Amino acid sequence: MKFSTKHTILFLSTCALMQGAYASGYHFGTQSVTAQGTANSSAAEADDASTLFYNPAGLTKLEGNQISAAINLVKPDVKYENASATYTGGGNVPGSTSGKIAKDLKIAPHLYGAYHLNDQVTVGVGMYIPFGSGTDYAEDSVSRYNLNKTELTTFAVEPAVAFKINDQHSVAVGAIAQHADVKLRKYADWGSRLGASGQADGAGNVKLDDWGFGYHLAWMWDVNDRARVGVNYRSKVEHNLKGDAEWSAVGPVAQRFRPAIQATVAQGGSGYVPQEDASLDIVTPESLSVHGMYRATPKLNLFGDVTWTRHSRFNEAHLKFANDKRTLSGALSNETVIYPNWRNTYKVGLGASYQYSEPLQLRGGIAFDQSPVRSADERLVTLPDANRLWFSLGAKYDFNRQHSIDVAYSHIHINNASTRTQGGTTYVDSNVRSHASYKSSANILGLQYNYRF
Repeated sequence: MKFSTKHTILFLSTCALMQGAYASGYHFGTQSVTAQGTANSSAAEADDASTLFYNPAGLTKLEGNQISAAINLVKPDVKYENASATYTGGGNVPGSTSGKIAKDLKIAPHLYGAYHLNDQVTVGVGMYIPFGSGTDYAEDSVSRYNLNKTELTTFAVEPAVAFKINDQHSVAVGAIAQHADVKLRKYADWGSRLGASGQADGAGNVKLDDWGFGYHLAWMWDVNDRARVGVNYRSKVEHNLKGDAEWSAVGPVAQRFRPAIQATVAQGGSGYVPQEDASLDIVTPESLSVHGMYRATPKLNLFGDVTWTRHSRFNEAHLKFANDKRTLSGALSNETVIYPNWRNTYKVGLGASYQYSEPLQLRGGIAFDQSPVRSADERLVTLPDANRLWFSLGAKYDFNRQHSIDVAYSHIHINNASTRTQGGTTYVDSNVRSHASYKSSANILGLQYNYRF
């Protein structure tokens, strides 16, 4: 079968459903195995077509036309323990108090191409995974009344064009088309309406998706034969996610009272209808990075990168349902609201490459990635984010002038974290107070093939 662009996008979107967030916030950790080998500090290098993501002005620096295809295998380890929860009206929430909330293996592919139209203009296209987050609690977890499962998956298609102004300066612009898919699960304490909290649970599964659009700007400057600096800006992308929510009764008590609970408010019920429309607005944040490269010796290159991300755009989120529901306060509401109150963040990375022999280059790097979470009171149970350190090693092997491969391994150390949530009574909410502790880490193995023609 002929491998078309349509099949490529389908492959990316299918694999994207298996990935998670391993940089701060809900960024996916890396979009290039070449960059991964230096803990993503080598944006100024412009070594292959994957420079399109980190600084597309580097497309003008490439020798010949190129294609780079990469895949990352990610093994996360996210566990919670010592969890507890109490109903707003009193009493402990029963259920499991510890467990693993991330899948064992995740896959993320990326694909890039670059073509020189002439000596001044180079065009490129990239298909990559920019953002993602996924956690899934056991259905009997004491944390089930919070959002019990979240899965944000994205993939982006970006055409870009780079202009060589002169031998020192290049600029680029790209257009980003980004698809986002969100899946959520939350439990509702239907028993509170019956004066029997915890004895009749309802579960809501929400599926939403949307296309959003943004842009990409970059500049690269060869200061001299040994030093290069660059600036890269990626815009925000707004998503108005729409889809549906399906509510179901959990357990025999909930099923017994389901007709009354799942009727609309106008019909005398609580409004948790079996199926209804739902929506959620999110904004994936803009970022600005400044990076540099210095040729210390003919064999040794040094890299550095500082990236600022406007994570503060995620200060609150409103999951809206088509039908009003009765809350614990007695008021009607059609939304669940969270207030993560994220802050803007910085990532600092340092790395190096060493040409060990004519075909073999060794690479390494370390990075500090600041978390946007301010405190345990604002940390989400489905995104227990914390400051992290990246430790990366990599290698590039040139088989000949046309064919080369990159391999990289990264260990991500994530600080221990905790959550403290307060129940709400005026929203479609869990109406519980909860606490939990988290231990997280991840390992990423990357493989990339580069073809020059």
